[in-house]
Order: sequence, then C-alpha cells, then structure tokens
Amino acid sequence: MLKLTEEQVKKIAEQLDCGFRCFIHRQTGELITLPDTLRYLEMDTEAWADEQGKLDNNFDEYFEIDLLESKDSFEIMADFTEQLDDKIKLKADLIKSLNKKKPFREFNFVINNSGIYRQQWFDFKNERLKMWVKNRLKYISDTE
Repeated sequence: MLKLTEEQVKKIAEQLDCGFRCFIHRQTGELITLPDTLRYLEMDTEAWADEQGKLDNNFDEYFEIDLLESKDSFEIMADFTEQLDDKIKLKADLIKSLNKKKPFREFNFVINNSGIYRQQWFDFKNERLKMWVKNRLKYISDTE
C-alpha cells in the first residue's frame, strides 16, 4: 500500500477543493493535478500541458482520487451546521440556507458573512476533505 505524508494528503485535499483532478503515481506517490475541464469548460489548460502529457503517456501508472459528489459536499455542510451550538443564530441561518433551492450558494453566502465562523468552516471542511482523501486511498489500496 502506498503511504502518503500528511502534507501530501493536505495538498490533495486543497487541490480537490479548488476543483482540480488529482492523480497519484502508484509506485512513487508523485502527484499530478489538472483542472477539471468538465466543470470548468472555459479554463485554459495550456499551463498544465506537461502534466497532461505525462499522465497521457503513463495513465495506467496513476490512480485518481475522485472528486466529492454533491451529496458528499452537502453532507459536510450539514455536519458543520449540526455541530454548532443551538444558541448561535448562525446555526438557524445555515439550516435555512441548506433547505433553500440553491443550498450551496445560500450556504456560502451565509458562511462568508459570518465573521469568526467563516474560518471555523474552512478548518472543518479541510479536515473532512483530508478524511475523504485518506478514505479514498484506503479504498484504492484495498482494491488493488
């Protein structure tokens, strides 16, 4: 089983959060990140041409850490909201935002205007994304 350092796991989590696809070399642990062109059609990918070429020429030597699905991202937002103290008005505002028609946009609007809780959200989300990466690595190693 390929072991990655905490720093590598953190970097992968950050890249996934920014909308990048992450590929890890099966033997060396080398990380290749590429923009997700299916999500960001207009993005100019010329800056990643070398990485794309390396991946294209050796695709079977890499595995991909999947991006979170919408339901997984929603669950992280809901879990953050749930762990807040019931006395905090923000909790009620976030619950309302998650029940609106566009919950991701609504949640982000509320959390971005929440003062100190904004950083708590980012810290919580980063920890959950690192857990996601570790679980995906475990799953991949168990299936190989």
